[in-house]
Amino acid sequence: MNNRTTFDTRNDFPPDFTWGVATSAFQIEGASTADGKGPSIWDTFCADRANIKDGSDGSVACDHYRRYRDDVALLASLGVDAYRFSMAWSRVQPQGRGAWNPAGFDFYDRLLDELARREVKAHLTLYHWDLPQGLQDEGGWLNRDTAYRFADYAHEVTRRFGDRIEAIATHNEPWCTANLGYGNAQFAPGVADLKQSIQVSHHLLLSHGLAMTAMRGLHSPAKLGIVLNQWTADPATDSQADRDLAAFEYARSTQWFMDPIFKGHYPELALRAHGANAPEVRSGDFDIIQQPIDFLGCNYYFRAWCSAATPPVPMPAAQGLTDMGWEIYPQGLPELLVKLNEEYDLPPIYITENGMANADVLEGGQVHDAARIAFVQSHLAALREAMAAGVDVRGYFLWSLLDNFEWNSGYEKRFGIVHVDYATQQRTLKDSALWYRDFLAARR
Repeated sequence: MNNRTTFDTRNDFPPDFTWGVATSAFQIEGASTADGKGPSIWDTFCADRANIKDGSDGSVACDHYRRYRDDVALLASLGVDAYRFSMAWSRVQPQGRGAWNPAGFDFYDRLLDELARREVKAHLTLYHWDLPQGLQDEGGWLNRDTAYRFADYAHEVTRRFGDRIEAIATHNEPWCTANLGYGNAQFAPGVADLKQSIQVSHHLLLSHGLAMTAMRGLHSPAKLGIVLNQWTADPATDSQADRDLAAFEYARSTQWFMDPIFKGHYPELALRAHGANAPEVRSGDFDIIQQPIDFLGCNYYFRAWCSAATPPVPMPAAQGLTDMGWEIYPQGLPELLVKLNEEYDLPPIYITENGMANADVLEGGQVHDAARIAFVQSHLAALREAMAAGVDVRGYFLWSLLDNFEWNSGYEKRFGIVHVDYATQQRTLKDSALWYRDFLAARR
C-alpha cells in the first residue's frame, strides 16, 4: 500500500477516469406539489414534524426545480465530467401507477438538455427513497406488486431518455430503504419491524432485477447498474464474540445485497441468523435478481465497528468524526473494494458517493472547510490504492454538490461543497469546491 501522506492524487488516476458530483431529487428539488407532482412517502413522513430533527421538510429544499439552470452552470464551472442525480418517481407518475405526468418529464428533459449543453454526462438514479405515496397506500415495498410497478417506471424512463443518459442505476442504497425505513423507523415510511424490513429488502432486489430486464429490452446505450452503500466490519477485539458479530454485520449488510445479485442466493450466515424473519422467496426470484449489470455503484462513508461487550469497546476514531458522528476511516475503502473484488466477479465500479458532513460556517462570503478537503484527499489516495491492487474503478462522485435536506436531520447537517443559504437560496462555493475545481483543472 502507498503512503497517503505523499500520495499524489492529482496525477495518478487514468486519463479517462470520470469525476463527478452527486445529489438526489427529494433533497434538492423542492416544488413538492408543482406541475402535477404527487406526494411521496417523504412528504408524508415530514408532515409529522416529530420525524425530522429540526421540524423541517423538503417542500422547498434548494429550489433546484426552478434553479436547475444555474445549478448546472455551477457544477459545470467546477470542471466535472458527470452529474449523478435522481428522478422523483411521483413527479413523473404521481400515483406510482397509471397516468404519466408530462410536466414532470418535461423538467427532466430540460435538465438533460442543460447538462448536454454544458457537456456534462448524466448519471441517473431511478429511486433514491421517495416512493409515491399512492403505492405506499397499497403496502409500499412490503407489497410484492410494487416491484413490478417499479419495472414499469424504469421502462418508461429509459424509453424516453435512455439515449441521452450515460448510466442508469435502479436503486440508491436499498439497505437504507429496508433497514432505516422499515427496520427502525428512522426514515420514511417510518416502520419499525425487523421481519418487514427483511422482506422489503427482497422486494427491492426483485424490483432491481425486473427493472434491469425491462430496460435491457429497450437496447438503450446507457450503462445499467445499482448503487449500494457498503462497508467492512471490524471486530473491536480479537474475542470470538467480536469476530462473530463482525462476520454477521458484514453478511447482513454488504453481502445481503451483493450475494443475490452476483451469486443468486442470500448469505447463509445472515439467513440462518434471521431465522423466522427470513424473507419469502418465490421460485425464479434469484434468476430475476441475478441479471448482469454494467456497473456497480459503491457509496462509502465509514466502516462498522463491532463490539459485543457491555459497554461496547470505544471506536478509536484516530482520524476524527464527521458532523454526523461517523468515523473518518479512509483505509476502509481499499479494504472493502479489494475484499469485494476477491469475493465476486465484479463489473466496473464507480464510487457513487463519498463525502462528509461538516459544521460549516459562512463568514465574509467564504466557507473554510479544510476538514472536508482533507477527507476527500485521503479517500482519493485510498481509492488509488484499491485501483493499484487491481480493482477496476472507473469514476468518483463527490457527495454532495449542494447543502441540502439531509433526511431526518433536516437542514442541520451540511454535506455540500456548495453552501446554500436556505432563506435566500444563495449558493456559495466552499473552499472544498474551489479545491475540487483546481484539482480537476490541474489534471487537465
